[in-house]
Amino acid sequence: MIHDFTSATHATIHFLREKFGFDLWMVTRTEGNDWIVLAVEDSHYGTREGAVFRWSDSFCSRMVAGLGPRIAPQSDLIQAYAEAPIADMLEIGAYVGVPITRKDGSLFGTLCAIDPAPQSEQIREGQALIELMADLLSSLLHAELMIADTTRRAERAEAEASRDALTSLYNRRGWDQLIEREEDRCRRYGNPACVISVDLDALKEVNDTLGHAAGDKLLVDASNVMRDVVRLNDIVARIGGDEFLILGIECNVTDTEVLLQRLRDSFDRAGIKASLGAANRKPELGLIAACAEADARMYEEKKRRQQTQ
Repeated sequence: MIHDFTSATHATIHFLREKFGFDLWMVTRTEGNDWIVLAVEDSHYGTREGAVFRWSDSFCSRMVAGLGPRIAPQSDLIQAYAEAPIADMLEIGAYVGVPITRKDGSLFGTLCAIDPAPQSEQIREGQALIELMADLLSSLLHAELMIADTTRRAERAEAEASRDALTSLYNRRGWDQLIEREEDRCRRYGNPACVISVDLDALKEVNDTLGHAAGDKLLVDASNVMRDVVRLNDIVARIGGDEFLILGIECNVTDTEVLLQRLRDSFDRAGIKASLGAANRKPELGLIAACAEADARMYEEKKRRQQTQ
C-alpha cells in the first residue's frame, strides 16, 4: 500500500524496473556534494539505502546541468557521461535519470537507473512515463514536507512537559524524544542536520565564589544567548548541569559553520565563557553519532582553552 513518500519511492522503482529492466533503480537526495540513496532496487552493483556518493561524480549531476540526455541507451556514446568519474568506478552501459524537485522548483534529488549493458533505443519511448513518475513523487514530496513542519510543531507541544525548570529549555528526556523523531525524517528524506555541544567553562567557579544564585543566572543567561541565536525550528536542550545540546534542523555544513560562529560571537558579547563543538549528521551513521562527535570536539576545545589559561 502506498501511503507516504517512502512507500511511493519503493513502489515507483519496483514498477519501473519491472517495466523497463535495468539492474539498478534509485531515488536519491542531493545535499551539497553528497548524493544520498533513499530507495533502491539493485541486483548487480551492491548499492544499499543510506549509501552516500559524490554528486559531482554522477551521471545525474551532468543530466541536471543539461550536459547529457535523461535517457542514454548507450551511455558511453555521451561525452559528459563517458567522462564522469563514476564511469571509471562502475560498469555502466545505459542510463536513465530525471530530477525530483521541491515546491520552489529547486533540485531535491533524482529518479535514476543504470545497467552494465547497453539497452535498446526503444527505452527512449518510456521517457514521458518516467518523467511523470518523477513529477508524482515531487508532488507527494511537496505535500509531505508541509505536513512535516506541522508535525514538528505538534511534537514540540507534546514535549512541553519535558522542560528544564530553571532555563525553560528542553531537558534530556525532551531532547531524546525530539531527536528520535528528527532522525526518522532525516532517514526518510535525506535531510541534513547538525548537533552543537556547548559546555560552560566557569559554572563551578561562579558557584564556588559567588554562590549558586549567580550560577543559576549564568545558566539562564547562556540559555537566552542560545535561544536568541538559533533558528525557529532548531532545538536547544540542557542535558546536564552546565551541558547543552543544539540540534540544527535541515542544517548543512555551511549553515553549521554560520550557526557555530554566531554562537561564539554572542557568547563573547555576553561575557560568557563556553566551549563548543559541532558535527554534521552523516547519513550512514545518524544523529546519535553526530552527538558523540560534537561532544568529542567540544571537549577537545575545552582542553585547549584550559591549557592556554
